[in-house]
Amino acid sequence: MLGSQRMLWSVVAMVVLSSSPAVASEWEVDSSHSSVEFSIRHLVSNVRGRFDKVEGTLSRDDADPTQSKMTLTIDVASIDTGVPDRDKHLKSPDFFDAAKFPTMTFRSTKIGKSTGKDAYEVTGDLTLHGVTKPVTLQVQDLGSVKGPKGMVRGLEATGTLNRKDWGITWNNALDSGGTILGDEVKVLINLELKEKAQAAAPKK
Repeated sequence: MLGSQRMLWSVVAMVVLSSSPAVASEWEVDSSHSSVEFSIRHLVSNVRGRFDKVEGTLSRDDADPTQSKMTLTIDVASIDTGVPDRDKHLKSPDFFDAAKFPTMTFRSTKIGKSTGKDAYEVTGDLTLHGVTKPVTLQVQDLGSVKGPKGMVRGLEATGTLNRKDWGITWNNALDSGGTILGDEVKVLINLELKEKAQAAAPKK
């Protein structure tokens, strides 16, 4: 009898746990307070630039952030290095070919804990210049606060990628050896996200 009662309570507990909704929150990137920055070697110094238009969503598992999902879409034509002629060249077929590939996207596929508090390794598929390859970013969750129009969350991500992996190969050789541009691109992503209002539960 005692064994049957224990089995019954185990079944009840499993049903309750499996029917409990996941603790999740939905967030949307605030493009006006977010940016994707980058730097690349030019001769012996580093040239910096940014993409000013970035959109995206975060479906955050508040109980277990490693189960969260994130997507980003970046407007390639919003590139800004502070030099209009250089920006024009970067949008051309020599580099991003913005007319043919107007956006780049990132979709997370795996999130793991990293060293430090609220630090994560986020792996995802980056589609750029018509090529999709996996990249891993180091992401710091900066926490959330209640702003004038609702809850706001901050994320900062860093990473390094090789532009040739995405078919962006333009370069010029130097007479002294080497090339004008490096291949590695360092990326810094700053995101401010606004929490979406949750839909009201249907009335019974």
